[in-house]
Amino acid sequence: MSKSQGFVLCTVLTLTLATGPFEVAQTQQAIGTLSLSSSSFAADAVMPNKYTCGSAGRAGIDNAISPELSWTSPPARTQSFVLIANDKDSMFHSLLGYFVHWLLYDLPADKRELSEGVPKQEQLPDGSRQGLNGFDKVGYVGPCPPGKSAHHYTFALYALDSKLNLPGSATEKQIRKAMTGHILASSELVGHYPQ
Repeated sequence: MSKSQGFVLCTVLTLTLATGPFEVAQTQQAIGTLSLSSSSFAADAVMPNKYTCGSAGRAGIDNAISPELSWTSPPARTQSFVLIANDKDSMFHSLLGYFVHWLLYDLPADKRELSEGVPKQEQLPDGSRQGLNGFDKVGYVGPCPPGKSAHHYTFALYALDSKLNLPGSATEKQIRKAMTGHILASSELVGHYPQ
C-alpha cells in the first residue's frame, strides 16, 4: 500500500467513526416520498376553532376535535405509520421539548386517512394506538396558546419499516426512540393558531 492510499483509507475510517452509527442510519433511512394533507385546514393556514380551544379559551380544550388527515401511498416496505403533532412555538421547548398535541402509532400500513374526531382512547378499532399528549391524557388536544402571538402546529407523519409494538399511552420520547432507524419516509403539515 502506497503512502497516499494509506492516507485515504485512514481518512475514510476517521469519517466513519466521527459520524457514528446513529447518524449514518438516519441519513440512509428516509429515502421514500410521502405527502400529508387535510380537508380540515389548508397548509400554513389558520386552523378553524373546532380543532382548537376556540373562543372558549382553556375551558374549551377538551371540546376540540382532531382534524381530518390523509396521505399518499408510502414506500413499498412500509409496515406502519406514526403521527406526531407538536407546537413548535411552545415557551419551554428548550427545557421540556415541544408541547405534544397528538401521538398515534402502529397505524396500519394500508391506512391512508384519519377521519375527523378520532376517539380519545388508547387503542382504536384498527389496532392503532394513541400516546400521551402534553396534559398526560390520551388522544388529541387542541391548540390553545397563551397570549396573542400565533403558534405553528406541525403534524408529522412517518412511514416505518416495522411496527413499534409499544403499550398504549406511550410518550413522545418512547415513540421517537423506538422509531430510530426505521423511518422510510416522512411528511409534515403545518397549521397556525390564533390568526
